[in-house]
Amino acid sequence: MSEQREKTVLFLCTGNYYRSRFAECFFNSVASETGLPWRATSRGLAVERGTHNIGPMAKSAIASLENRGLRGSEDLKRFPVQLAPADLETAHLIVALKQVEHLPLLRERFPAWADKVEFWHIDDAPGVLGLIEKEVAELAARLRTM
Repeated sequence: MSEQREKTVLFLCTGNYYRSRFAECFFNSVASETGLPWRATSRGLAVERGTHNIGPMAKSAIASLENRGLRGSEDLKRFPVQLAPADLETAHLIVALKQVEHLPLLRERFPAWADKVEFWHIDDAPGVLGLIEKEVAELAARLRTM
């Protein structure tokens, strides 16, 4: 029996503090629960812009994930990480959370990758975690059929 090799989805946002981190953790929970052979990671396109980001991740995102039973997960403890070329090269799928915000950053910092990214339309605003959940669930369903 051949073993399925795990693939990687890379979620991007500006600071790797709220949207992409929540998408990463929620995706990994869904993938684990459903046996999807994918693992998510996340990075920031401009982590230096997060001067007001306190701690490893937005408190509202942590609380939402903990309410889903992800208490104590190591993913919740990791601090934001700046995107590097190797992250892009090893990902099987790349998703940026807001096209109007992230496409210019990709074109500026990683121009060869700008056309290889799937874009969602999720603002950096309170109350978007439910929308991220919906997008992640749809992505997981799509990946199951691939």
